[in-house]
Amino acid sequence: MATLALGELLPAALPERWVELVGDEGLEILHEIGQRLDQSPGQKALMTPIPENILRAFATPPQSVRVMMVGQDPYPGAGHATGLAFSVTRGVTPLPPSLRNIRSEYSADLGLALPAHGDLSRWARSGVFLLNRHLTTLVGSPGAHRSLGWSRFTDLVIGGLVERGHVFVPVLWGREAQELAPLLGSLRRIESAHPSPLSARLGFFGSRPFTRANQILEEHGFNPVDWELDRDE
Repeated sequence: MATLALGELLPAALPERWVELVGDEGLEILHEIGQRLDQSPGQKALMTPIPENILRAFATPPQSVRVMMVGQDPYPGAGHATGLAFSVTRGVTPLPPSLRNIRSEYSADLGLALPAHGDLSRWARSGVFLLNRHLTTLVGSPGAHRSLGWSRFTDLVIGGLVERGHVFVPVLWGREAQELAPLLGSLRRIESAHPSPLSARLGFFGSRPFTRANQILEEHGFNPVDWELDRDE
């Protein structure tokens, strides 16, 4: 799959339920982004995550989204980005600093032991949409693809969820994620400082996003998210 031109791969890789939501406009944006990446083979070689994982967050179908956690862009460390915001694969050490802080708040909020890994894919399978606003970057260069057009696509995704009446809890950590507030209509959202070491002590620690999200879901008549990362499936 990775040998395909990204201008073809990205639109083809988007699951059909999401195609229905973003329509031709979303597919055209993916095509344009892919073409821009194809035109820079040197940068494409340094792109992260790998092509097969760029749209991995969209394995969670729109009708299953109950919580949306918005990241900025993928981790720039080699082999760190997985296509799921904030997550890394099992075995990655040391963990990115923001993820370490998320894990600390997870343990403090829920009273759960820290997992031995930073893999958040169990959350994704439980209806947590782990979405970065920008879906690629370059290894060693955080934010390298912020002008590529990704925010046009992810804004369309978020706006489409809201317009179709999907009920979910947006979790907006930091200024860039909070810029999405106008797209979210009347949805009750959770906002705090970003879990980055630069800001986590300015309101992220102690914000209890996991229990607060479940409280909102239950008030809407939905089952809470099972946040435990080490539970057998």
